[in-house]
Amino acid sequence: MEETIGLLEKIRHHEKVCIALNENCAIALPEDVIRVLRKPHRLSFYYFQYLVKGTATFSTDLDDFTINDGELVFGLPNQIFTKLPYDKDKPQYALSFDEDTLKLLPVSYPFLLNPYNVNTIKFDPAAQQRIKNLLSGLFQLLHAPGKQKKADVILAHLHTLLTEYDNSYFEQYQVQGANTGFKLSKYIAFKIAVEETLTEQHDVQHIADKLALASGTLYGIVKEYAGVSPKEWITGRLMLEAQRKLQYSKTSVKELAYELGYNDPAYFSRLFKKSTGKSVSRYLADLNDLSSN
Repeated sequence: MEETIGLLEKIRHHEKVCIALNENCAIALPEDVIRVLRKPHRLSFYYFQYLVKGTATFSTDLDDFTINDGELVFGLPNQIFTKLPYDKDKPQYALSFDEDTLKLLPVSYPFLLNPYNVNTIKFDPAAQQRIKNLLSGLFQLLHAPGKQKKADVILAHLHTLLTEYDNSYFEQYQVQGANTGFKLSKYIAFKIAVEETLTEQHDVQHIADKLALASGTLYGIVKEYAGVSPKEWITGRLMLEAQRKLQYSKTSVKELAYELGYNDPAYFSRLFKKSTGKSVSRYLADLNDLSSN
């Protein structure tokens, strides 16, 4: 598994905004960057690939999925991402930017918290055309000859593009209902709270209190959006983090358990096997088998 820390700096297309946008792979990438992208890699930035025409398959956090004409795949920081296989011969746009760039934008974009745990977005025909125009325009701004466009112009185009993504994400996945806005905001807040204390605090009641919710209310919200209880969601998130860590670092079960906030390595091992169907040692052996192919 390849790390991508520092990779975006090698391919950025603006001196003041850490952003890269490629149209139909027109901008050649350095060979060392291609080497990383051809393998499973842990994202250190936000990545979006809009497929104008064709079919492409990806893997994000060990799950495979396919997109088709006019669809988007996205990867978030810390996710393990792979394009299967790496194919640069289809009409497409590949956009990357970092957390510092996101902080420069005027609003937040809730879809980047991925409350529905998906990594693809579909668009209606009108939105497809708008998105293609926005990407094409942003590409021209970034790669026009002469002096680079001011950062605020680049950021304005990026804001419009992310707004399109955000709207389409929720139009596609959002559950309709009278309290959807409130419940969705609390579900997103729950996910944020878990991330903030991922390896420190596994107590559901503590998080419910932090969100000013009764534990039963929090249970209902998480169950509606994720299909599992808050405790199950937290455990699943921790087991996903365990799998991520095993893919890019050599660590013992005891060390891994302590890193993730478990004081009992045996209990952690039981949870891992229940979640993945494999013991940690079997999981590592299978990873070694895959890497040796």
